[in-house]
Amino acid sequence: MKIVETLKYTKDHEWIALYESNNNGIIGITDFAQGELGDIVFVELPNIGDVFSENDVFGTVEAVKTVADLYIPVSGKVIEINEELESNPELINSDPYDKGWIVKIQLSDSIEVERLLNNEEYKDLIN
Repeated sequence: MKIVETLKYTKDHEWIALYESNNNGIIGITDFAQGELGDIVFVELPNIGDVFSENDVFGTVEAVKTVADLYIPVSGKVIEINEELESNPELINSDPYDKGWIVKIQLSDSIEVERLLNNEEYKDLIN
């Protein structure tokens, strides 16, 4: 199971990578989460321009046997969605930290990131 050192994580198994002076973030689910869900067959994505508060549900992931809500790790506005997931939702299974990203957001408050788990804290959570 892969855990990326440079990412921040939630207790609900989402990750965020910051870019552009930490004003924007790329969000996805962790390798652990995709493994627990099994084969992902559908992803419900938000719309570009949607605004969410920290921990809001921003979409769902449907696997063969279950459906899981996606919780946004920080407040912000959706600026891009991974349209590739509409036809290839299994990218989350095969490459959760790269091609399987879900949304890009413009952060409302970058201080919220400080409340997230670092890679060591996330490892402790799942072990």
